[in-house]
Amino acid sequence: MITDLRTILLAEDNANDVELTLAALRGNRVVDEVVAVRDGAEALDYLARRNQYGGRPGGNPALLLLDLKMPRVDGIEVLRQVKSHASWKTIPVVVLTSSRQEQDLVRTYDLGVNAYVVKPVDFHDFVEAVKLLGGFWAVINEPPPARLTPHETGRV
Repeated sequence: MITDLRTILLAEDNANDVELTLAALRGNRVVDEVVAVRDGAEALDYLARRNQYGGRPGGNPALLLLDLKMPRVDGIEVLRQVKSHASWKTIPVVVLTSSRQEQDLVRTYDLGVNAYVVKPVDFHDFVEAVKLLGGFWAVINEPPPARLTPHETGRV
């Protein structure tokens, strides 16, 4: 029985893929909340709790599902910033992309991605893949204890 569900941050600019992913995660009751953002800049705003996310409660998502090809700030840059930030570097990042380019695969692993998944074309395969990803990273995986930045603790 699942009792301690967590938040997943979904960074995806394709509206159809967002809807499929949300349906798969919610239909399987994998998480309490999925926050969908449409580009990398918005993903970074969410993590930094700035702009429209300035009032959100502290803490990191249990998982960042990250598309690579997004407007404004692409997934590679989001991954680079997440893995180089003291408070974010332990967030599991799973690239969920249609890119089969070897350079994307190599670059993301060089930057510290936790997993690289090519989006299945078949609807049922896509839903099943998302259920498995969400279930593992947001429910089964044990994350490290939360670390607060000096700003979050008030010791700036």
